[in-house]
Amino acid sequence: MRRTLLIRTFAVAAALGGAWLTYTQNQPTPPPIGIQKLKDDLYVIGVTKGVGAGNVAVYVTDEGVILVDDMFDRNHDEILEKLRSVTDKPIKYVLNTHQHDDHSGGNAKMLAMNAEVISHRNARANMALLKQPGLARVTFADEMSVYLGGKEVRARHYGHGHTGGDAVMYFPAAKVIHTGDLFLTFPPQPFIDYANGGSALEWTKTLDAVLKIDFDVAIPGHGPISDRAGILKFRNEFEAMRDRIQGMIRAGAGKDEISKALVGDYHWGAGGLAIQQVDAMISELK
Repeated sequence: MRRTLLIRTFAVAAALGGAWLTYTQNQPTPPPIGIQKLKDDLYVIGVTKGVGAGNVAVYVTDEGVILVDDMFDRNHDEILEKLRSVTDKPIKYVLNTHQHDDHSGGNAKMLAMNAEVISHRNARANMALLKQPGLARVTFADEMSVYLGGKEVRARHYGHGHTGGDAVMYFPAAKVIHTGDLFLTFPPQPFIDYANGGSALEWTKTLDAVLKIDFDVAIPGHGPISDRAGILKFRNEFEAMRDRIQGMIRAGAGKDEISKALVGDYHWGAGGLAIQQVDAMISELK
């Protein structure tokens, strides 16, 4: 029985992973992106309106630039254009928050510019499995720091959530974090990438660990800049959603009823990727 359940869960997750890859590679051209200053030499490049690729953090030093994420491959030239509006220093490091194309799709072009790409080892393994280009040449298991021009960025894996290779980047001097898609301010619903180690059960525990960091400002994976209160609100709303769905599952609710609740009460998309998560969620939360 347990073996059958595991096989079914893996099959659902594998299908979902393939759907996610297809989704990210076939999105329409994103809206224009802009750049905003957060603190001192720390900036964010992101979509100014609507839905698009993930937020990119830009840390300027006297010896070069550290980026966190690099959007889709197609955003590469636009990122460089925005970057050149604030510095002429070369990009030295790109730190990936996870492997999805809207955050790490520009890796190959960054490597071609002699930037070093760094990710959690699970993120690299996920990319290799999906045959995505631009694999990191440097990985870490728990935590590592990058030092450049007298400045530091810490990368740490706090646990599973959006994927199994999520990393949170911390700028200690500025008290700013970049969460990747562990935290969103837009769109409203999270994506649990079960095929690549995501977990609805572990997500809130991971955010609890993130909230222990000494930070004031939070750069989400997508959407406007936020803070500690924003992450706490997201965490609590996620927990409430998960606990309700788990209660429905244990009471015998079927996929249609659960999908209706997610769409109607939690603003998940009607059909498409969001609802494809339901089978895997049911398997995890039983």
